[in-house]
Amino acid sequence: MSRFRLIVLWGCVFFASCAQDDWSEHSPVPESDGAVFGLNYGVYDGAETRTSLVRAADYDRVEFRVIDESGAAVGNLKGLYDASSSEFRIEGLRTGSYRLLILGIRGDEQQDGAVIHPISRIDEEWISFPADLGRPLSAEYFYSQSPFTVTVRTTPDGISQSEITGTETLQQRIVGRADFTFTFGNPYVRTAVESKRLVLSGARFRTGMNGSGEFVGESDAADIALDLDETASYLFLPTPEDLPLEGEVEIVTRTYRGGKVRRLFGFELDAVAANRIGTVHTRVVHPDDGSGTMFVTPQAYEESAPGLILQDGEPKSVYTDASQRRFNTAAPLQLSVTDDGRFHARFYSPRPLTGVLVRARIPGVDSEFLDLAWFDTIPAFADFYGMLPLTQGPTRCLSETGRWVSVPQLRPEELAEIEFRIESEDPYWQKLQGILHGWNIAFSLYGGDPDLPNGGPVGNWMGIRPVHCREVVAFFLNFTYMIDMPEHEEILHANADRLYGNGGVEDKVSVETVLRQMRQTRSLNVGLVYAGNGVVGLGGGSSFGAYQQAWIQHYFNTYSCEIMFHELGHVMGYSHSSSFTYGPWAQELMNNFYVKNLWQMPIDSPSYLNSRENPTLYP
Repeated sequence: MSRFRLIVLWGCVFFASCAQDDWSEHSPVPESDGAVFGLNYGVYDGAETRTSLVRAADYDRVEFRVIDESGAAVGNLKGLYDASSSEFRIEGLRTGSYRLLILGIRGDEQQDGAVIHPISRIDEEWISFPADLGRPLSAEYFYSQSPFTVTVRTTPDGISQSEITGTETLQQRIVGRADFTFTFGNPYVRTAVESKRLVLSGARFRTGMNGSGEFVGESDAADIALDLDETASYLFLPTPEDLPLEGEVEIVTRTYRGGKVRRLFGFELDAVAANRIGTVHTRVVHPDDGSGTMFVTPQAYEESAPGLILQDGEPKSVYTDASQRRFNTAAPLQLSVTDDGRFHARFYSPRPLTGVLVRARIPGVDSEFLDLAWFDTIPAFADFYGMLPLTQGPTRCLSETGRWVSVPQLRPEELAEIEFRIESEDPYWQKLQGILHGWNIAFSLYGGDPDLPNGGPVGNWMGIRPVHCREVVAFFLNFTYMIDMPEHEEILHANADRLYGNGGVEDKVSVETVLRQMRQTRSLNVGLVYAGNGVVGLGGGSSFGAYQQAWIQHYFNTYSCEIMFHELGHVMGYSHSSSFTYGPWAQELMNNFYVKNLWQMPIDSPSYLNSRENPTLYP
């Protein structure tokens, strides 16, 4: 059984035939053993491509007619389409000169109301569309008319042999495509677009095509509204001669101040022609074209190819280099302008921040803070670099008192003394603002090697990994927030008689002294303790570390919190004789307060990091 026959039996795209001058099965005129045609389709006229032909292997439906020299359709033929090879086979042909008409359809023509008619002559309407369709086409339609000849001879022993010429076809679309493109004077306007809509006014199109490829009919005039947000290309039947496609494009954008701007742009496309692309290009003129404020929508953020810090897989040479990874807990959102004039925002936070306005005071420009950037969202551990309009050309910015300030184009070095102010109504930002006494945090290997499966332990340390570094950020944001909580002061005052120093229980330490020590600016190099030696925490001076379980469970486990506060007691200068290590401050007051009041702290849940499920944890 042939390849073509298998396809027919298993429900291939189609086969079709038509009745015209039926030939008797007992006719003495020999039939060919089948003519195979390769189906190719051309690219759109004027399309930018390196190839002009494409095999048409993806048709959903194929219709054919064979036309004889008189223009009549030949009947009693079987057509077989092989989608895998894009070949079409016709069986039942006899000697003669013909034209092969092929109609290929990609998509569902029923959605377009298309009707394919059983023509008996080439000049009859073969495919038709509703006059009131009133919308673009859902399917794409291809047509070809290919001349070929068949010569069938019978050998002395009664075997038919056929010779066929002209078996390659070139299909072309009977539809045209209208593309809608845009340019924006400000990239932050482009990424703030909420909607792009098109309205065609009084559009008319052809409604059919006959077998010879001639377009016929004319649709009703229709006003057609189209959404350009997801699709900027639409298929139409050709417009009648000399009838342009006219209409308006509507662009609606957001502004960073919470408003909307609606702009209308008229256009005229000369015509829609078969197998051609017509382009409607709109240059969007917008009141924010000269804005010096970065409006960082989610789209703008993603287009900046942002990075993330402290992520699994980040090299140890990066996250343990204090010049690259170091932060103060009172300023977890780090802002700067790079030497090449880009705006840089780096966020040491397990949680995202929404609705962030960055204002800047620029010496030599204005004495007030100006709106420099608005972020819809700054993701957790963001590392964002964005184009700064101030360095691209003259701009204008809104000042904190509502004045519009004209800003000349600035060189990066003119922004060296820039001063930032951050504003946000996000409740999380209000929590972060509650950190009044920040500690400086960096990360250290202490000789360990995180690239080794066991962390390359050296003494009581092993290689800290990014999964632990992220928890370091979480814990110290919470701890430095806690030290200024009124409830924290209350519990210290309520237990003032239980606070004692290195001299033992008689060496009383005042609440004011404890608060001053906790609120003192400190710089810590934080590492991961190797528990294989029976040690679960290390601390003192600028060194701090805990074993893996403590970093994962500090949210809810009072023993893990006890380890943390024990080592913080050492950092504050206390020995094992004090209440700040093996005593009530670390073992009862602070550890329980932290767990019970976690819901009030900036990082109020382990779910932000979900470190317990992280595959890079040590076994």
